[in-house]
Amino acid sequence: MPKKYLNKILNARVYDVARESTLEEAAKLSARLANTVLIKREDLQPVFSFKLRGAYTKILSLSAAERERGIVAASAGNHAQGVALAARKLGVPATIVMPRTTPEIKIEAVANWSPRIVLHGDDYQEAYEKSLEIAEAEGLSYVHPYDDPEIIAGQGTVGMEILRQCTGDIDAIFVPVGGGGLIAGIAAYVKSVRPEVKIIGVEPEDAASMHDALRAGRRVVLDQVGIFADGVAVRQVGKETFRLARKLVDDMVLVSVDEICAAIKDLYDDTRSIAEPAGALAVAGLKKYVAEQGIEDRTLVAINSGANVNFDRLRHIAERAEIGENRESLFAVTIPERLGSFRKFCGILGKLSVTEFNYRYSGGSDAEIFLGLRLAGGEAEKAAILTILRENDYPVIDMTDNDTAKLHIRYMVGGRPANLADEELYRFQFPERPGALLNFLNHMGERWNISLFHYRNHGSAFGRVLCGIQVPDSDRAEFEAFLKAPSLH
Repeated sequence: MPKKYLNKILNARVYDVARESTLEEAAKLSARLANTVLIKREDLQPVFSFKLRGAYTKILSLSAAERERGIVAASAGNHAQGVALAARKLGVPATIVMPRTTPEIKIEAVANWSPRIVLHGDDYQEAYEKSLEIAEAEGLSYVHPYDDPEIIAGQGTVGMEILRQCTGDIDAIFVPVGGGGLIAGIAAYVKSVRPEVKIIGVEPEDAASMHDALRAGRRVVLDQVGIFADGVAVRQVGKETFRLARKLVDDMVLVSVDEICAAIKDLYDDTRSIAEPAGALAVAGLKKYVAEQGIEDRTLVAINSGANVNFDRLRHIAERAEIGENRESLFAVTIPERLGSFRKFCGILGKLSVTEFNYRYSGGSDAEIFLGLRLAGGEAEKAAILTILRENDYPVIDMTDNDTAKLHIRYMVGGRPANLADEELYRFQFPERPGALLNFLNHMGERWNISLFHYRNHGSAFGRVLCGIQVPDSDRAEFEAFLKAPSLH
């Protein structure tokens, strides 16, 4: 490895603005994976991301005249915060160009450091092109988010800290990859000092710019990138970062959105912190690598690179985490449209933990149900459930890996059929315990027809239910008495 990177990293003055983040064991994840898993907590930096390391190193390397004229940068958020803080610390005028799709929390966080903010484009590449125009027109120095030796050196201090903090054997370090600055810097240092340590990059399946480049032997430009993990949504990796990665990176792992969400939950369970999707990438990749390679009793490090996540994304993350960890499966089931069939079906489910139940009367001979079940036994339990349903003559489709089902169908209960008479809508609270739904249906028997049912388990003591029931006027008093019966409560 060129000596210049080792020297740059050793002499980087990042601690003017950054702190030496902790390296913590994830006890629960370690026990589950039968390996020692250590988390590098870059989410604890002043801007909740590692990015200020490289930004400060770059700005500090500029001449006095260049600093006086000012700087410009493009970023999806975390680099922008790092640049803005570093510029404020050094008294340098800063312009930040951000994609319009950047989460509001990141835009507001950048604004706290008072730079000029320009929102442009739908992704990083479009914002980057706009920032180059501004740099040319105004004579500003450019602070690239990853493809710059000074940026790479600043990020490399993360690797220096890991080796200082963990003096024992380290088998592999898992690093989230966007443009490649972090993995290039860490690899440059680690491979210079302890070349036996594996450096493994992790990318989303829908933003695999480094993975595809390494496979092709050249930098490639992706047609489009997914923006769920917006911090790594990069169409093309840097020229210098790719050069270093080709020499120093041992492997790449690609992970799905569901696997990222599951990793966010893992980090929360062990640290009580909420990582952003890009921040949890390394943990998701570590888990997948362990499962695929079957390794045990190793020491593995994952970088939690950031914690800048919009609060309103947490519901989506929580729902997908269960699927990403094989703890929830989704099914489309067809049942006969006749009195008692709904209760019979729930009886077959028994005390399985239902996470969601969508049903709407359609007026035909069959009814379609959207069903979510919590799993304790992963794929084996799901296979057993499918067998039970099919043995009882219920046509069933496994929709666990169907994105349309996860994003849309689970929320669609349906409208009001034209031939539906005497329907009343009720809201109930069911106690979250096995058999509660079946208890309700058994007490109601077949006296009244359920025409709509929507239930979703949100992890509280009571599940909220929307229920449509056909109750003729002549039965209204009896039905009201049924609802008030002590046996139902």
